[in-house]
Amino acid sequence: MVIVANDLPPDAQTLPSTSGAQGSSAALPADLPADPTERAEVLAGVVERQAALLQREDEVHRVLVRIVLGGGSLAELCQAVAGFFGGSAVVTTTDGRVLAMAGGEGQVERARALDCFDRTGRLVVENEPVGPRETGGHEPTRAFVKIVAGASDHGLLGAFSPERPLSAPDVHMLERAATVAALAITKEQAVAAVEGKYRAEFLRDALAGRAGEPADAIWHATSLGWDLARPMVVVVAETDENDAETTRSADEVRALQERFVRAWVQAVRARDASVPVAGFSQEVVTLLPVAPRADADAVMRTVGEIARVVSGDGGGGRRTFSTGVSRPVTSVADLPVAYDEALKAVHVGRQMHGESALTHVDGLGIYRLLALIPDGADLRRFVDESLGELATDDSAENADLRRTLSVLIDTNLNVAETARRLFFHYNTLRYRIAKLERMLGPFTSDPQLRLTLALALRIHQMRGI
Repeated sequence: MVIVANDLPPDAQTLPSTSGAQGSSAALPADLPADPTERAEVLAGVVERQAALLQREDEVHRVLVRIVLGGGSLAELCQAVAGFFGGSAVVTTTDGRVLAMAGGEGQVERARALDCFDRTGRLVVENEPVGPRETGGHEPTRAFVKIVAGASDHGLLGAFSPERPLSAPDVHMLERAATVAALAITKEQAVAAVEGKYRAEFLRDALAGRAGEPADAIWHATSLGWDLARPMVVVVAETDENDAETTRSADEVRALQERFVRAWVQAVRARDASVPVAGFSQEVVTLLPVAPRADADAVMRTVGEIARVVSGDGGGGRRTFSTGVSRPVTSVADLPVAYDEALKAVHVGRQMHGESALTHVDGLGIYRLLALIPDGADLRRFVDESLGELATDDSAENADLRRTLSVLIDTNLNVAETARRLFFHYNTLRYRIAKLERMLGPFTSDPQLRLTLALALRIHQMRGI
C-alpha cells in the first residue's frame, strides 16, 4: 500500500511557504505593533501558524510510521515524502548510492538530471550540505538531512521541490521523516543481515565444492532467489587495502566492508536480481551469467560496467578494489576451479597492473606460471642475476635501457620497429644494443639468453617482487 499526500487531511497535504519566518517557524516579527491589542493579534497569529505546522508535522510523522509498521518499503516511504513536497524524494547510503527514489510523473527523471548526481547515478554527497540552504549558493529547491539511528549514520533523505524553495520548516519536517526512514532502514538491514548470512554460507560451500550434487545445489539456490542453472563466470572483487595491516579501527573496517558489499549487491541486482552475489572477509563474489560461448572481451565489458557503477566517480570515501574473472563454467561442480581462477586473476592482476586492476584469467599469460612460485625472494634473485644493474632504478639510464631491452624483445629484435616505437634514430638504437650486450651478453644471437631476459623483465614488472 502506497500512502501519498492525498491520504492526509486537507491541511496536511501542502507545506506552507514560510517567507515571513526566516530560519524558524517560531520566529517573531521584528516590528511588533505598539498597540497592545494589535500586538496580541500578531502574537496569536504566530502561535496559530506554529501550532498548524506542528500539527502537519505530526500528521506526516503518523503517515510515515503507518507505512513502515505496515511493512512498506523505502520506495513507498519516498513516495509519501515526495507527495508532501510536490516533487520527488530519495534515500541514499552515506556515500550517495541510491537505495530508493520516488516522485510524481517525470519528477524522478527531472531530479536525476541535476548536477548533484554523477554519471553512475550516485548522489555526490561531498558537494551536498545537509539542513537548510540559506548560504553558499546551493540549490534551494532541494534539501538533504541525515538518517541517524543512535550512533549509526545510515545515509541521507533528500527532497526535491521543483516549484518553490525549501524553507527551514520544510527541512525540519524532512528531519522528522528521516527518523522514520531510520526505522525502515534498520528493519531492512536486520532482515538483509540474516538472509545475507545464509546466502553467503551457501555460496561459500558451493565455491568449496561442499554444496552437494549439482541438482541439489541448484534447487537450494532457487530457494534463495538465485539461478545457478546457466553458464556463468566467477567474479571476485577484492579491496586493495590490506585490512590485516590497516591502521583503521575494527568498526571502521567492518563498516567499509559492509558498504563495499552493499555496493556490489545493488549494482548486480540492478541488472538481474537472480544473480548470486555475497561478501566474505575482504572480497565480494558474484556468479555472473554469460551467454553460451561468450568470448572473454564480451564478458570483461559486462564486468567492467558493473565495476564502474560500484566505484562511481571515486567519492564518498570508498576504497579501491581489484577484480578477477574466471573462465565460463556450465556446472555447479566446476565452481571451485573457477573460483580459484578468479582469485588468481585478482592477485596476479594487481601485481601486473597495480590497484583497481580488472583482469581475466586468460589475460595472465606467463604470469600465471610465475604466480605459482610461492617465494618472492627467489623471483627477485632471478631478476637480479639476469638483469644485473638494470634490475635497479639507481639511475635514470638503467630504467631507460631496460625499456629499450623490453621493446627490442617484444618486437623480436626488429631494430627499425623498435626505433620507431621509442622515437630513436636508427644509429642511436644500434649503439644502445651494443651497450646492452656488453652488460648482459649476446642476447641478439643467443635465444636462451633472450628467453631468460624476457622472463626477468616480466617478473620485474610484477609488483611486490
